[in-house]
Amino acid sequence: MTYDVIIDGTQHLVELEQQGETWRCHVDGQEIIVDAAFTARDVISMLVNNRAHEIKREYSMLGDTHIIIGSERFAAEVRDPRSLRSRRASAGIGEGPQKIIAPMPGKVVRLMVAEKDEVEAGQGLVVVEAMKMQNEIKSPKKGLVQKIMVAEGSNVNPGDTMAIVE
Repeated sequence: MTYDVIIDGTQHLVELEQQGETWRCHVDGQEIIVDAAFTARDVISMLVNNRAHEIKREYSMLGDTHIIIGSERFAAEVRDPRSLRSRRASAGIGEGPQKIIAPMPGKVVRLMVAEKDEVEAGQGLVVVEAMKMQNEIKSPKKGLVQKIMVAEGSNVNPGDTMAIVE
């Protein structure tokens, strides 16, 4: 798996390969052997070069993601270059109205915005519960919520349009 990881504005190429209980990781070409385990939701315990680290993921109200290691906090973004959303973003596709599509079947448990609200790129719009997991669906761009097409408690199928951001 290969990812573009942006930490505090600096982009890194991260390649991961699972090997039994450990992960072989290349960060910008430098190999690192990592033993990692989830200890709680959004918390990973990692052993890197015989040093233990606890890494927490945190989401801000503005939709930003932060990684906390010890007492240090870093702005973080992970892009999978294989994903359609990442390819479209890098190609500049995203002009004009954007449909917010349900990526999986589930139940809408929360609307995080209302029609005519201004939103930032990456801001949460809708929370969909699927297989007992809550998934926050985010805005692909900065703009105005033109229309919300779902209600709390409604069911969605993959490909259903949930909202439009203009």
